[in-house]
Amino acid sequence: MQFMKYHAAGNDYLVYHDHTPFACSAQAISLICDRHKGLGSDGILVPLIAVDAPLAVRIFNIDGSEAEKSGNGLRILCRYLWDQGIVTHAPFDLTTQGGRVHCQVLDNGRRISIAMGMASFPEIERHAVDLDGMQLHLHPVSMGNPHCVVFVDQPTEALARRLGPIIEHLSRFPNRTNVQFVSVIDRANLRVQIWERGVGYTLSSGTSSCAAAAVSRRLGFVDRQITVHMPGGQIAIELDDHYNVLMQGPVCKIGQYCLDQECLTQVS
Repeated sequence: MQFMKYHAAGNDYLVYHDHTPFACSAQAISLICDRHKGLGSDGILVPLIAVDAPLAVRIFNIDGSEAEKSGNGLRILCRYLWDQGIVTHAPFDLTTQGGRVHCQVLDNGRRISIAMGMASFPEIERHAVDLDGMQLHLHPVSMGNPHCVVFVDQPTEALARRLGPIIEHLSRFPNRTNVQFVSVIDRANLRVQIWERGVGYTLSSGTSSCAAAAVSRRLGFVDRQITVHMPGGQIAIELDDHYNVLMQGPVCKIGQYCLDQECLTQVS
């Protein structure tokens, strides 16, 4: 099984680079993504490329579940398509389970710009909860996949690891949720720590950056152009008056890898 590996602001993905159809069980996907027994990644991207069909992608989390969208994953896929000569610098569309996005490759593949669509907010935009001795306000938002933004004084990895899995599995989120712990630096900058649904603690996330910026803008904390600072790097977000989100950020190619089929024989 052939894969290309990239990272986007520290969020790494394997892109399936093989002629045979991708048909792996959830256990096999977890093993491939395992950083000790497999190739190691935050997920797997499976490009869907066919003549006279829109470019599309399937996105698999570490636990084998399928994600509707991934901002970093989509930037990585754009870079992969550019590296393979399938797209050029001209804008193009990609279809995901969370909707279609409009993409453009910049700086010879080093940066990717994606119009991620409109952030949508539920009727009840804030929930107050007591978790682990803390009173928190949960702000749900969708970027085509579910998110929950939580404003805190100091977002830390320890806090994300402690409270992220609790919030992810709250009954009010029947499909689970991604969680962003956010502090406002100033009107143009946010600091964010992320717990990702189906993955766990992650160094950065594109859709999480979009969600954090959209909620912060809706609450009047920031202006239209925001830089989201995460442990893995920075992503630039721009919002219009209708909460359409433009995301721009870096992508780096790591290399090409082959996984021997014997590695998967231990799982069904």
